[in-house]
Amino acid sequence: MKAVLLEGFGGLEVLKVGEAAKPAPLEGQVLVRVVATSINRPDLVQREGKYPPPPGDSEILGLEVAGYVEEVGPGVTGWQKGERVMSLAGGGGYAEYAVAYASHLMRIPDSMSFFEAACVCESYITAFLNVFMIGGLRDNNTVILHGGGGGVNTAGIQLAKALTPNTKIVVTASPAKMARVKELGADLVIDFTTTPDFSDAVKEFTNKKGVDVILDHVGAKYLAPNMNSLGYAGRLVIIGVISGIKAELNLALMMVKRQQIIGSVLRSRPVKDKGEIVAEFTRTALPKFADRNVVPIIEKIFPIDQVVEAHRMMEEDKHFGKIVLQIGNE
Repeated sequence: MKAVLLEGFGGLEVLKVGEAAKPAPLEGQVLVRVVATSINRPDLVQREGKYPPPPGDSEILGLEVAGYVEEVGPGVTGWQKGERVMSLAGGGGYAEYAVAYASHLMRIPDSMSFFEAACVCESYITAFLNVFMIGGLRDNNTVILHGGGGGVNTAGIQLAKALTPNTKIVVTASPAKMARVKELGADLVIDFTTTPDFSDAVKEFTNKKGVDVILDHVGAKYLAPNMNSLGYAGRLVIIGVISGIKAELNLALMMVKRQQIIGSVLRSRPVKDKGEIVAEFTRTALPKFADRNVVPIIEKIFPIDQVVEAHRMMEEDKHFGKIVLQIGNE
């Protein structure tokens, strides 16, 4: 099968389109003929050799797929060849065929294209898991979503608007993306290039109450302003550490304010856990996609042969929403 291969680890030069062995579904798995996948930040980190796939998963890049059921593995029921599906994948999305666990599959609503479906599983499930299932966001809460314009951030804004319509949304973003973040539904947008300590602006916006939930991928640099921005019993969910892994924490203040800091990753969770997350997302959030209340934001669709250009766009942070890679035909 045609696939994007890595010739070692490093920069864009290691990405090559070539041939790989077609995978076969094992117990509980389904083989998907891939129409599209999307580029996610962890793909770049894996390409650099810093984010190996979990044991047993494909070493080919790609954490989500949208396509057709091609073959059903042993022990799988409820799925048939030819069904339109989207799924999380431990790896292997940048290829014409990929395996996924049957419990991680979702049927693509008739109203969605394959390219839109290719955007859902990694970014929207990540946002749903961490903002709602772990962070416990409820209607009439206030949430901070860092990294305005990225796939998880735009997904978080859209899901918060759809599932908790009275929630107040605070977003940190670069100047080039602030207007679009505002148009998407953010109530307060803070320029992180001029306001690295955003806590004063948050306190003013919330009348000193602070926020209920923060979704953070920055890590060390943002720990202090995040904690200063959290209200009583607020939850900080950390899903990335791009600014570093070590920072000082005022434990006494955290105790008095009954705040929580929660670390979270999706890819390395057990198969059963991810299946339960997908099931809850399917029940709670997927209907919002079916009725077009939530529509994935696509910056650009690249053919597989232009995977280098797709990675370059993400590296240069020139996208808003998702970058899609077309693998096969609809």
